[in-house]
Amino acid sequence: MDQLLNDFSPGLFFMQAIILLILIVLMRKFAWKPILDSLNSREEGIKDALDSAENARKELQNLQADNERILNEARAERDTMLKEARELKESMIADAKAEAQEEADKIVAQAQATIASEKKVAIADLKSQVAEFSVQIAEKVVRKQLNDKGQQLELVESMLEDVTLN
Repeated sequence: MDQLLNDFSPGLFFMQAIILLILIVLMRKFAWKPILDSLNSREEGIKDALDSAENARKELQNLQADNERILNEARAERDTMLKEARELKESMIADAKAEAQEEADKIVAQAQATIASEKKVAIADLKSQVAEFSVQIAEKVVRKQLNDKGQQLELVESMLEDVTLN
């Protein structure tokens, strides 16, 4: 330190102080203002970017809420459509069952009518055959002219055994 004090020169010190002041003035005029302006503009850019990011986040939240709402509406609409489809299916099944029952009733009624008419035809045919057999038996009985009732009964029974019903 003693050597520094021995080498100290007031002229040199004064010149360096003036150069330093000139340098500070020049720096303030030409360098500090552009540096501060660029720092301020960068700070504003960062602030704008943060604001934009916040706005984007809010918009994203709004979009997510809208998407959730739309999704819930779509689910509700899907549930409604499924319910309507089930009701339509059940209605169609009930209608088909009713129609099938009506058709079955018609077929049964037609079958019963057919059976009744065939029964009438069969009875009429049976009556005509019985009448024919009765006439044949009467002819045979009259031809023999039997006086004995026992012989007449035997003859009728033997004739009935010979006759086969169709």
